[in-house]
Amino acid sequence: MGVLLVLTALVVVAGAANVSLEDLEFHDWKVKFGKSYGSVEEESQRKMIWLDNRKLVLEHNMLADQGIKSYRLGMNHFADMDNQEYQQMLNGCLGSFNESEIESATMFLQPVEGAALPRAVNWRKRGYVTRVKDQSHCGSCWAFSAAGALEGQMYKKTKKLVSLSEQQLVDCSRSFGNHGCRGGWPYKAFKYIKSSGGLEKMSTYPYQAKEGECRFNNARAWAKCSNYKWVKPTENALQSAVAKIGPISVLINASRHSFQLYESGVYDEPNCSSSKLSHAVLLVGYGTEGNTQDYWLVKNSWGVNWGDKGYIKMSRNKNNQCGIAKHAVYPEV
Repeated sequence: MGVLLVLTALVVVAGAANVSLEDLEFHDWKVKFGKSYGSVEEESQRKMIWLDNRKLVLEHNMLADQGIKSYRLGMNHFADMDNQEYQQMLNGCLGSFNESEIESATMFLQPVEGAALPRAVNWRKRGYVTRVKDQSHCGSCWAFSAAGALEGQMYKKTKKLVSLSEQQLVDCSRSFGNHGCRGGWPYKAFKYIKSSGGLEKMSTYPYQAKEGECRFNNARAWAKCSNYKWVKPTENALQSAVAKIGPISVLINASRHSFQLYESGVYDEPNCSSSKLSHAVLLVGYGTEGNTQDYWLVKNSWGVNWGDKGYIKMSRNKNNQCGIAKHAVYPEV
């Protein structure tokens, strides 16, 4: 019996010797994010992509350690996707859009020239921002961005922070030009809320990450929207709006590989397009890192395992990097 145990132990040790560090890390990553694949072939393919991303993350973070890069990357739940797949996923987030609707708008918020603004603003610390949510596989970023902006304005009015129903927007605002899980626009969500009579709480109309029949009950409406305003498309105007109004709904370009795997720090990506916008998020503040790097504080809707617990600091005052000031809008209550 003792000989058998020894032989068994030797077999286990020999088997373990064939398991690489990368194998162990990939296994731990799958467990952490609940990943499973339909076949051995698919898992092998995903592992190869994961290894490529791991190499990118390690090389980038070496530069970050040397102070060459201002942000770090991480192996989040998108780490088994190549950047092309990731971009295809993003393509379903924003719907079709007519630029003339903004160009002809008279509802621009104009910044007060010469007005002193705070050096830093963080609406999270002032109770305006709900927990980080996860849109999952539904292309509903527009709904989360709109709901977040309205949550902030309702808190400003009532001093009660309540999570609002993104699912109602997904199910009920199609006639206003949104397309459920196939994309939409925050300002069209505000148009719907104004017309319908309100938006329910998430607790009465919970998120399901898929399109369904509209179940809105006006008697349960918590948040109202009387109108919406665009912000003049400059970073100065956007800073003024964030400081004076609260959280603002913004659109950004989120297509870069570095955004896909972002983990912490000030995201500075000179090649990030300021015109090809792909994602809607919530701008909740701004500040300066180390007295030299101005940033925007942005809440995403990809869960707490992406970025810095669901947030990202994006470069500010760098020629509107990633287009963050191009289409900023907020609701009036």
